[in-house]
Amino acid sequence: MRTCFSFVLALLLTSVAGAARADVAFVADAACPATQAIKSGKNPGNVSTEAGQSYQLLAGNKDAPTHYLILVPGADPERRWVKISCGHVTGGSAAIAPAPADQTKPSAPASGKPEYVFALSWQPAFCETKSNKTECQAQAPAGFEATHFTLHGLWPQPNGNFYCQVAASDKANDNPAHWRDLPPVNLDPNTRSELDQVMPGTKSDLDRHEWIKHGTCYGKSQQEYFVDALNLMRAVNASPVRELFTKNIGKQVTSDQIRRAFDSAFGAGSGERVRVSCLVDPSSGRRLIGELTLGLTGPIGATSSLGDLMQASAPTTKAGCPKGTVDPIGLQ
Repeated sequence: MRTCFSFVLALLLTSVAGAARADVAFVADAACPATQAIKSGKNPGNVSTEAGQSYQLLAGNKDAPTHYLILVPGADPERRWVKISCGHVTGGSAAIAPAPADQTKPSAPASGKPEYVFALSWQPAFCETKSNKTECQAQAPAGFEATHFTLHGLWPQPNGNFYCQVAASDKANDNPAHWRDLPPVNLDPNTRSELDQVMPGTKSDLDRHEWIKHGTCYGKSQQEYFVDALNLMRAVNASPVRELFTKNIGKQVTSDQIRRAFDSAFGAGSGERVRVSCLVDPSSGRRLIGELTLGLTGPIGATSSLGDLMQASAPTTKAGCPKGTVDPIGLQ
């Protein structure tokens, strides 16, 4: 007899529409390859999941699945397979279908207040899995990313709140192979200079992707969106959280240590709003801390307190990856 969970997956197999009605989603806990085929590992566009992001769950590959078939908006093709160990399945109101391409304004979160996921990368770990990226080939021992968190993105919620008032052609180009074809992000010189340092992925046009997919739903200009994200980044990089990482480069830290550092930096309870995501170094098999995602609630502006934004957010039920190594700069 099938388990209840397998029965749900069997229902999902009937149709994509059925999956949406069942309100079941796959939430990625890490950046994992999202492949077109399980056996061959073929991955057009070199697509990966984004830690903390929710994806429409279409099916499992069998009754006791090893892989889930999910929908990755912007990928070509959009239907992709991921290992079940990459994340977890949610149901009920937590699973929200992707927003249509012609959405004109952000959806209102259930709380009635603006909600966000703020994603911070540990760049040396990211580069262990993406060594061909321009920014990874440019790593230097004295570089900013050797000892600081870097910006992945600031994502308006709820999950699926993507591509607001975005042309179909731009949405179609939103995969890493075509980010250069997306419209440029226009910033004042000082903001551009800081963003290029704090977001090394601008060398691969990550800023264009983040604006098209997430920033267009932020409700502000490109300048304001990235200035707000940079202000939050400064707070993290000036905190005991960064000190925890820099003092433990080459060593392991736990999610409990990370959460306690956030409590110390931004007030009791802040750590409960943090999820830790890990990557696996393909050359050594080491488990590396790759990303931290923070839950934020409330308007974000020039004088916003990161601690207040975190504490206003709902606690996350799981800390994510229990422990991992703080990777040194350069390929190990």
